[in-house]
Amino acid sequence: MTRFPVVSAVANVLAHAPGLVPYGSKPLRDLAADPGLASALAARLRSYDAAVGYPPNQAFIGNRDPETLRALPRPWFGAPDPGASSDGAFGDLIDETELLGLLKLCDRARLVQLDASTLTAAGAGLVRRGLATPEEMAALAPATAAAIDQPIARGEAIALRVDGAVRGAIARGHEADEALTANVLLENLAAKATGVLALRRLVRQVAHRLAPDDIEFVIAGSEEAVGDRYQRGGGNLAKAIAESAGLGRATGFDVKSFCASTLYGVVNAAALVQAGLFSRIAVVAGGSLAKLGMKYRAHVAKQMPILEDVLAGVAILVERGSDADPVVRLDTLGLHTIATGSSQQAVVEALVMGPLAKAGCRLADVDRYATEMHNPEVTEPAGSGDVPAGNYRLIAALGALRGELAREAMPEFIAAHGMPGYAPTQGHIASAVCYLAHALRAMRAGKMKRALFMAKGSLFLGRMTEAADGVSVLVEA
Repeated sequence: MTRFPVVSAVANVLAHAPGLVPYGSKPLRDLAADPGLASALAARLRSYDAAVGYPPNQAFIGNRDPETLRALPRPWFGAPDPGASSDGAFGDLIDETELLGLLKLCDRARLVQLDASTLTAAGAGLVRRGLATPEEMAALAPATAAAIDQPIARGEAIALRVDGAVRGAIARGHEADEALTANVLLENLAAKATGVLALRRLVRQVAHRLAPDDIEFVIAGSEEAVGDRYQRGGGNLAKAIAESAGLGRATGFDVKSFCASTLYGVVNAAALVQAGLFSRIAVVAGGSLAKLGMKYRAHVAKQMPILEDVLAGVAILVERGSDADPVVRLDTLGLHTIATGSSQQAVVEALVMGPLAKAGCRLADVDRYATEMHNPEVTEPAGSGDVPAGNYRLIAALGALRGELAREAMPEFIAAHGMPGYAPTQGHIASAVCYLAHALRAMRAGKMKRALFMAKGSLFLGRMTEAADGVSVLVEA
């Protein structure tokens, strides 16, 4: 039997970013039209302790299994986890000061300025977590108040705040290039910094057996569009992340397909390893600044905290096959082709039934289905429903149509093979890959045999096609 490449390590990280919520696409547009909204928005921002204690965030960084959320009464934000930690089994949940320090550390163009106290506090936190060295942080020069305030006043930079106070600024990269405005650069740098956060955590996880130079290639699956006015989405953020994470012998490229991109990255990594081109590839994805506060109006209207206040990141190590780790079953690849069509039944047929048929499996043979794991506590108040639950109902209904389970058994199937959503609403993170860390842990412990990972991409949002996209693959112990 072919020994396929394996997933050998996964890092899931979060960065609390309430001060950046006003720069999310929806809040930014609303505040420009009505500056009076600022006070209502600010009043609903969470503290760092509240973000750490939030059960879905604890599930994301590995301090609880997603399935355990079912037993918790809603709202989850009203019942913080006792003894919650910012240091998870899979990664860290850093605070906003640490995030600003990481932005500064990743800023090769010297556009980010931070005051001395923020830089000192950020350095202390990042060094304590093992995410930066004292030498790296000591090499970063603090800025004077004038160097921060004057560019903001002239409209050449945007403010970086902690607890409402201006602690720094990020300048535009060019006076006339709309692809290099301060806001666009902040989006790109936030994706880079959280990708670096995830990749550094991944490197730390495998440091007992691998050096950073042992990782030969990096694939980035984020949703940013790094470029300038001549190549607005040219990339290559993968190489930029690898550089800042200390992977001196690596190169790489970006993969783009809206929310499906990171899972495509995993499939590409496994294929390149299977082809013998590389021994080890890291797939990385940073957070989407544009999606911070995307549904803030509904949260404010319902007098709940703005839950879209964290940037997420993932990093996944794919290596040559070994008996110790689960394999990526490339022979089960499911694809949403042009001929598939856009109906939900057709999508599920292609991305669920297709891989199962190739593997000779029935629905019940898969322990867990990882689909779009968006946190329903974020989406439901805005009328978007419970996305994972909807997907599981579709899978179960199709199974019933095919005669694999009785209709009355559908709720039992969903409970046994699905899970509550727990990921931040940054599509490329929530679309299946956020569960890889949990699946790896369960498979190594002998608690799981097989999981199907499926992601969808909304290609129509770019106005170049009305088609959607999707990819799926089985991961098997």
